[in-house]
Amino acid sequence: MKIIDWYIIKKYLGTFFYSITLLILVVIVFDISEKIDTFIRHHAPLHAIIFNYYLNFIPYFVNLFIYLFSFIAVVFFTSRLAGNTEIVAMLSSGISFRRLLRPYMMVAVFLAIFSFFLRSFLIPITNHNLRIFMNTYVENLTKDKERNIHVQLSPGTFAYVESYNVKRNTGYRFALEKYKGERLIYKLNSQKIVRDTITNKWVIYNYYILRFDSLGNQRLQSGYMMDTTLALKPTDLYKIKHRYEEMNYFQLNHYIQKEKERGSLSYKRYEIEKYKRFASPVAILILTLLGVALTSRKVRGGIGMHLGLGLLLAFSYILLMQISVVFSTQGNLSPSVGVWIPNLVYLIIALYLLKKAPK
Repeated sequence: MKIIDWYIIKKYLGTFFYSITLLILVVIVFDISEKIDTFIRHHAPLHAIIFNYYLNFIPYFVNLFIYLFSFIAVVFFTSRLAGNTEIVAMLSSGISFRRLLRPYMMVAVFLAIFSFFLRSFLIPITNHNLRIFMNTYVENLTKDKERNIHVQLSPGTFAYVESYNVKRNTGYRFALEKYKGERLIYKLNSQKIVRDTITNKWVIYNYYILRFDSLGNQRLQSGYMMDTTLALKPTDLYKIKHRYEEMNYFQLNHYIQKEKERGSLSYKRYEIEKYKRFASPVAILILTLLGVALTSRKVRGGIGMHLGLGLLLAFSYILLMQISVVFSTQGNLSPSVGVWIPNLVYLIIALYLLKKAPK
């Protein structure tokens, strides 16, 4: 590897880690100022704040801004190289522009792999530790205030709960229906359903059951209490904020497949997260190409002009990502298409600018 490759790699990595470190320090300072009262009020120990909160807090924010700051790093130091006519000297010495891109792309590939590892394997572990701390000292991330919960237990079998209390493991106004084709063959209604944490069974209270035969005749059965083994978990009846953040790549895949089999539509947000774990690392490669193509030419206005254009493109990328994700979550746009649209748009822009870059 030539000296110039090492020079560019050191500049890229040095600028990236310096800028991301400054950002994390600023975020931590603002977070401390915002949560210090909460920590004191809930008597959070200092060692828990440092090791259980902020140590697990850092990987998430590094990965959250990794593609943005990789782009800013490329724009910043490449603009300085162009302003000092170093790019001109490199190209004049016989190095092709494509060869000049090699060290940039080597660092971008490294950061992309690093980002995928963080988001798919390390951050789920740190988020689990962070959630324990948040539930203990900040806020309860478990929400049991959802109402009118419908769950498909298996093909043709549906459960309904009007409300569920997590602390009491109790669901109120429970109903269970079974269908054969489009014909209702079984219906159970009860006042409440309670989870037995020892046997992991559900106990149904004050119930009545209607059974329908092929001729439409009904048979009624009622009782006070009945044990049953339903394919129903307590986590199906309440929501945890951003549960997908605690899942590694394989757990996320398993959850999506399971939710699709159950007929639930909640898998969409999880599928978006799955595709983001690939799209974000690829964004680092695309934005690196875009940054080099944008700033390799010396222009009037120098680094200020390049940084201004770079920030405009970076924030427009984030805006486009948010818009496409909303259309995927709330509309009919496929999650895979919604997540990859910004990358495709900015890849076209990057290839156009590369074509116009100085050779």
